[in-house]
Amino acid sequence: MPDVGGFLVDRLHTWGVHQVYGYPGDGINGIMGALERRKDKVRFVQTRHEELAALMACAHAKFSGTLGVCVATSGPGAIHLLNGLYDAAMDHQPVLAIVGQAGSASIGSDYQQEVDLKQLFNDVAREYCHVCINPSQIRHLVDRAVRIALAERTVTCIIIPHDVQTLDYEDPPRAHGSVFSGAGWSAPRVLPQDEDLDRAARILNEGERVAILAGAGAFGAAEELQQVAELLGGGVAKALLGRAVLADDLPYVTGSIGLLGTEPTDWMMSHCDTLLMVGTSFPYSEWLPKEGEARCVQIDIKARMLSIRYPADVPLCGDSRETLRALIPRLERKRDRGFREVIERKVRDWWALMDERAHQSAKPINPQLVFWDLSPRLPDRCVVTADSGSSANWWARDLKLRPGMMASLSGNLATMGPGVPYALAAKFVDSTRPVIACVGDGAMQMNGMNVLIDVAKYWKEWKDPRFVCLVLNNHDLNMVTWEQRVMEGDPKFNASQVIPELDYAQYARSLGLEGITMMKPEEIVPGWERALAAKKPVVVDAHVDPEVPPLPPHIRFDQAKHLMFSILSGDPNRGRVIGQAVKQMFTPGKKT
Repeated sequence: MPDVGGFLVDRLHTWGVHQVYGYPGDGINGIMGALERRKDKVRFVQTRHEELAALMACAHAKFSGTLGVCVATSGPGAIHLLNGLYDAAMDHQPVLAIVGQAGSASIGSDYQQEVDLKQLFNDVAREYCHVCINPSQIRHLVDRAVRIALAERTVTCIIIPHDVQTLDYEDPPRAHGSVFSGAGWSAPRVLPQDEDLDRAARILNEGERVAILAGAGAFGAAEELQQVAELLGGGVAKALLGRAVLADDLPYVTGSIGLLGTEPTDWMMSHCDTLLMVGTSFPYSEWLPKEGEARCVQIDIKARMLSIRYPADVPLCGDSRETLRALIPRLERKRDRGFREVIERKVRDWWALMDERAHQSAKPINPQLVFWDLSPRLPDRCVVTADSGSSANWWARDLKLRPGMMASLSGNLATMGPGVPYALAAKFVDSTRPVIACVGDGAMQMNGMNVLIDVAKYWKEWKDPRFVCLVLNNHDLNMVTWEQRVMEGDPKFNASQVIPELDYAQYARSLGLEGITMMKPEEIVPGWERALAAKKPVVVDAHVDPEVPPLPPHIRFDQAKHLMFSILSGDPNRGRVIGQAVKQMFTPGKKT
């Protein structure tokens, strides 16, 4: 019989796990030895930091639709996992964390690196977090941790003391108190009751102006969403995690919602009389219709997520695709297409406005232009990741995603630093897909530079070497700078906001990768063409203007007032802030 570490790896393989992300340490030496002996079954991917391992496990789950697994040693290694695990938990991704612990005999003695890991992980892995104290226990711990992670779309955790990892595994004895678990799980078909579907259809049929909001839970239901939108004559907005649910070239897709959203989405939400929410937990209720002004039907696989952002008249607990399929025969095609026609006109006008804004002058480069010129050059089937910060604004607004593309970022946690590890995980999921990471220089210095070391280590085994990391180089923690100005009325605080200057292209070349620098607008298109044709990973170092404002779909009075106060309070860049704000806010666009 194998030891506990060996049984753990074998059981993960039985569950379909083929790779785990992590970093070694003496607290998991037993597991590392088992992984080495079974490297033909389960691959260990060494990351530069345990946080990166957890972020990559989260991205693995997002891009593969399967379980992501990360492993870390006891004490500090386990602690480092937490940020990435919370990213997975808050975006409802199935991730299993396997962590070591001090030897079982020393637990409770304030031993070196001893941390109460059960208590530490009980929040992020609240659905299942347990310690292996007996060799025969590992079987049901793995089975339950994997099954619960997949079924509940959540984070689970197994804690294994160092000495237990190398004990001989034993099948549970046939005795009172023993547990005999099995591997295997497939997603059930979850459908609402017929009477609830009838009530939902009645509301949608009665609505004259229907708005649809799709999130990550709508992946796999693109065809059904399009049918529903066509029948109801409405438009479809997308939460950031649902960025790739529908292609942006569909004339009724209004784009993103919220502070990073679009004017057509904002108009649609404020003028609809009926709202259909599909697989989304979009948190900002102020960007949804005012309560009482729209009737609502919501579809979500998790009943706990129903009717918490907007009061749903009919909350439907079910799989998005199956529920929409059941709804479609009950829906009537609206004869009046006036609402749809206005939406399509506003979408056309919005893209024209984005074109105009992207081409406004800036010093040295308008960041919107970098994304705008990338958009038509996005490779087929590419994966596009974003980091938190102003890079997410342009990622959300200026890129037109086509069918077959994938895209994601840290949604509900909105942590800094996942853009590049997400991109690398996408390559481990499917190396035939081109991958582009869009990050700010703050996130690049925080996590991205370390991940590039891993990129340099692994890229030669990829079937398609195209991996591009775009860095918006503006020496500024830009999103927070704008939040200081617009939300607090404070001037930019240089001590907190200015970050060290670095040549990212040169750093890439020092790792054996390719580096491309964009210093002038006319260098953008040749830079992208060169980057996307490269035979090795590329870092694009784009020097962009930090004073180009990430304008929301509409500017509230308090935001304008705060910006004025920040300028009057002596913002160090007030002249350029005023100039860029005026140019962006008063860009006329091209009306259709």
